[in-house]
Amino acid sequence: MTKAVRTFWRIFFGCVAAFILFLLMINWGWIGDMPSIDDIENPSALQASQVFADDGTPMGKYLIQDRVSVPNKDISKHVINALVATEDKRFYDHSGIDGYSLLRAFGYLGTGGGASTITMQTAKNLFTKNWSTKNIFLRVIQKLKESIIAIKLERNFTKEEIVTLYLNTVEFSDNVFGIKNAANTFFQKEPDRLNIEEAAVLVGMVNAPGIYNPRTNPKRALERRNIVLNRMVDYERANLKEAEALVLKKKPIELSYRKLNENNGLGPYFRMVLAEDMKKWCKEHKKSNGDNYNLYRDGLKIYTTISPRMQQYAEEAVANHMATMQRLLNMQENIKKGTVWKGFENVLETAARQSDRWKNLKSDGMSDDEIRKTFDQKTRMRIFAWNPSRYSDTTMTPWDSIKYHRQMLQAGFMVMNPLDGQIKAWVGGIDFKTYKYDHANINTKRQVGSTMKPLLYSLAIEEAGFSPNTTVYDNQQSFGGFGMVPATSKTCTGQAMPMAMALAKSRNCATAYVLKQLDNGGNNGAKRLIDFLRKCNFTSNIPAYPSIGIGSCELSLYEMMQGYSMFPGRGFNSKPMYITRIEDRNGNVLATFTPQRKEVISDQTAYSVIKMMQEVLRIGTGAGIWQYDPPFAEMAGKTGTTNDNSDAWFMGYTPQLLAGGWVGCDDRFIRFNTASKNGEGGRAAMPIWAIFMKKAAADPNCGLDTKLSFVKPENMPEITIQDDASILSGEGPSTGTESDYELPKNVTKEDIGAESEIPVDQKKATEKPKQNIPPATPAQQPPNTPNKKGENLMPPKKPGGTRR
Repeated sequence: MTKAVRTFWRIFFGCVAAFILFLLMINWGWIGDMPSIDDIENPSALQASQVFADDGTPMGKYLIQDRVSVPNKDISKHVINALVATEDKRFYDHSGIDGYSLLRAFGYLGTGGGASTITMQTAKNLFTKNWSTKNIFLRVIQKLKESIIAIKLERNFTKEEIVTLYLNTVEFSDNVFGIKNAANTFFQKEPDRLNIEEAAVLVGMVNAPGIYNPRTNPKRALERRNIVLNRMVDYERANLKEAEALVLKKKPIELSYRKLNENNGLGPYFRMVLAEDMKKWCKEHKKSNGDNYNLYRDGLKIYTTISPRMQQYAEEAVANHMATMQRLLNMQENIKKGTVWKGFENVLETAARQSDRWKNLKSDGMSDDEIRKTFDQKTRMRIFAWNPSRYSDTTMTPWDSIKYHRQMLQAGFMVMNPLDGQIKAWVGGIDFKTYKYDHANINTKRQVGSTMKPLLYSLAIEEAGFSPNTTVYDNQQSFGGFGMVPATSKTCTGQAMPMAMALAKSRNCATAYVLKQLDNGGNNGAKRLIDFLRKCNFTSNIPAYPSIGIGSCELSLYEMMQGYSMFPGRGFNSKPMYITRIEDRNGNVLATFTPQRKEVISDQTAYSVIKMMQEVLRIGTGAGIWQYDPPFAEMAGKTGTTNDNSDAWFMGYTPQLLAGGWVGCDDRFIRFNTASKNGEGGRAAMPIWAIFMKKAAADPNCGLDTKLSFVKPENMPEITIQDDASILSGEGPSTGTESDYELPKNVTKEDIGAESEIPVDQKKATEKPKQNIPPATPAQQPPNTPNKKGENLMPPKKPGGTRR
């Protein structure tokens, strides 16, 4: 052997040894990270956490990457056949690396097709980072790493498991990851229900998600789909005949596009509140590896109590009525002329400085004076509007835009089962895209006005021996050093009346009399009421002043719902709940939640208050409810209005369902004029309740029995309340007709629908006939066993001042 030959072989074997060493160094993780065997056997990818309604309807997600995993059995065979036919037709014959494709790639220098197999692509999706780098040396290392991981994947997984891993991790168009999300987003179907042409569209995307996006590039997507269909014809496993493919290729792509994010999806305000609670839960709970759960990474499944139907009806009710009320407010002189802002210019200035526009211009180096001038220059912009699309494109100054948006009436509305506390609908505002502030949660507090009175009267019955027919006096009351309540006697009639009439007519002076009878020693009556509210689980800081009896304190709608639950709950107070259980990505139950109830008043007291609150609707401040033709045999409620019409409330219930609403502007000086009855609870808030209840009662899926009556406790004599027409109402009843509430021209109530939508053609839970919920009895106790896995899961596969 000549010296040259020996040198050649030395170099050759040296290179082989160096290459083998190089591969070993990659495998050992000396050159870049290499996943361990445990990592490969238990691959993890960022997964979106999902929120489900009470029937399994997907409500939305919390995500960094829009990825959700599904098992192989829940993926259509058409998807798998299309994928293998298009990306790796020898997938079932190789062991992770396709020798033929590798030789072809080297021989044609990549122009004849790549060498990457489905297994290698799965490795890339799961375990390699920065794979889009253009650095040739890094790409070589990455390809070698993918090949090594691919071999390990093939040793540890079956072919079905590998293709499932791939489909759960691959990116589709619009930054959607995983076949489940892709099927849901582009076709609103579960992945096992995709037909051949839909499967071909989705598989066609993975080669270039931006180029073959059927939403933005329909022509290219159609061409790519037909290429996939052609390859399926050539792939025997697909069992697709050429004649069938010809028929399919003539069809257009029919999308049913709907991508879930923080804005669209069901109940956006609710999901925002839920996210904050889930973040706290994640901080307090750890995974098996000792790390805390992460809401945006760990693929949690959160099952809630929300009813999709009731949520939709609640949003429709808010939209229907608030569009009407906003037009009435806009017709008010001080709103039309802008004089409502006189003396409150600082509010506008603060809002301008907090705006994104101001912050962006500031970061660009503009001075405050220069920025302020831009707010007086007209510009093209999109604003919120009460129309079917919920926006309008217009031209106005940013300064006027701030005024416009802050003059919008807001609302909070909540629906709850009073027997177990399960929240069925949650509406935190008029439009989540524009107004993120939630008005229904426990941290948002407003003066409650006369909705406090039923709570005070129940205490008087429970602990002071009062009854609905106890005589009370409508006179201003002195509380010694704590002043007079009400602050003025102008609204006092001096009449004697049954306590039931004082509630029905919402008499402030008579209510102050009731409070004083609890304990006439200075402020002791107020302290006694606060103790009772604490017993009812009110957690807000309530100042001990006698005016709280007529609603001067600020409380949340959430707390009011809990407080009022004791009336239809027959004395049992139910804590609002909206999560039933939390599961990990594999379906293992991590936490379950059960109703929390406690008895705070007797059944007899609860029934007495119910009878009085029925009078509120029959002849009192809520009598306007009858213009909405409510279908219930029995219902009860209470209106509430605070100083100068700043806050309007209505809390009402049937034997099965409790709902409450608040209406007002975030800036309290923006309100209906005091002389106008439009700002009272009976007009501004009560119609939302009435519209919602009528819609829910008409839908059998809501399970409401309109014939149910409130159950009188045994051995309790019937309560007969004598009404007196001479007693004036403290709040004017809403006696107008629907024709008094005009909508903008060419817009009807039906045009403005719910803000969020129930997903179309999603798999639903097995629908069993809804059982009517009977009124609670003293013997009834909340269930104390957690929901078993399988119940209500993702469904089986099938398509201080005067208060009035």
